[in-house]
Amino acid sequence: MNLYAPFAQRSLNLRNRLVISPMCQYSAVDGVPNEWHLVHLGSRAVGGAAVIVTEATAVSPEGRISPADVGLWNQAQLDAWKPIVRFIAEQGAIPGVQLAHAGRKASAQRPWDGGGALRDDQDPWTTVAPSALPFDQGWHVPQALDQAGIAKVIADFRAAAVRSLDAGFQLIELHAAHGYLLHQFLSPLSNRREDGYGGSFENRTRLVREVIAAVREVWPEHLPLWLRISATDWAEGGWDVDQSVRLAAMVRELGVDLIDVSSGGLVPHVKIPVEPGYQVPFAARIRREAKIATGAVGLITEANQAAGIVDDDAADLVLIARESLRDPYFPRRAARTLGADIAAPAQYLRAW
Repeated sequence: MNLYAPFAQRSLNLRNRLVISPMCQYSAVDGVPNEWHLVHLGSRAVGGAAVIVTEATAVSPEGRISPADVGLWNQAQLDAWKPIVRFIAEQGAIPGVQLAHAGRKASAQRPWDGGGALRDDQDPWTTVAPSALPFDQGWHVPQALDQAGIAKVIADFRAAAVRSLDAGFQLIELHAAHGYLLHQFLSPLSNRREDGYGGSFENRTRLVREVIAAVREVWPEHLPLWLRISATDWAEGGWDVDQSVRLAAMVRELGVDLIDVSSGGLVPHVKIPVEPGYQVPFAARIRREAKIATGAVGLITEANQAAGIVDDDAADLVLIARESLRDPYFPRRAARTLGADIAAPAQYLRAW
């Protein structure tokens, strides 16, 4: 099956087409990953996926979704990532990091604590956004970023990319989806600016392009750079798949190697036609029209379903999220279903 065919990205050779998608664990202290992250990410590397991408990793303290998010804005965090990254690589998987800034969706509670904005007695921090528009009722009103604030965001992404390399990561994914800061700049629903970062498509995509350029300045040419986007806001007047295709073609020329295609997250209370593989058509269209590799994600839970996406040329890679929470060894289970060979760790050979 093509699902288990290697896939080249710059100097890297992915052992198959299955990627563990970023999934927040909300289990860090001061942005520092710990034993939970080692076991969580390490077990999925043992599970046979080609790439393990960390959860949204904040480029600054104010860029965290919650107080329990991981980060890469200081040396302590970098040092804590090193053994985790090393273990992932030792299992034959490529360690990737998703660099992120939550923007107006920052300063939030962990999902199991309610998931809303932090209350005054929970040490909230000032959030930032392209415009002073809260995510929803009851959420903090963010500060609209000025030119100095935008420059800091770009510098923070750049510095986090340097630390990512020092930590041993071999792949960076920039998070411009799910209603977080870069996505907030892309969408007219959250970006009401009247300067060079708002209004036209060219202006609304400017920050994403500038972040990509800054990261590519310090991220080695031989290592891949991915971009996660929400292909549509699922809301009238918002970001949509036509704009996603245009953006994908633009960033391909800036050194982005793959578009990780998700959707939604910018505005609450929208109706999303959720069903198995509901986002795959977006990945297929972007791949076809923008001439760039794509990854498909969203309710992909079965071996034959994942294989069919690759066989049909709908996407180059399949990202597994919640199914990997249910089963860290999904790639091995899928290989048995599909009759594919997948190497097992020496420690597990007696079970094969």
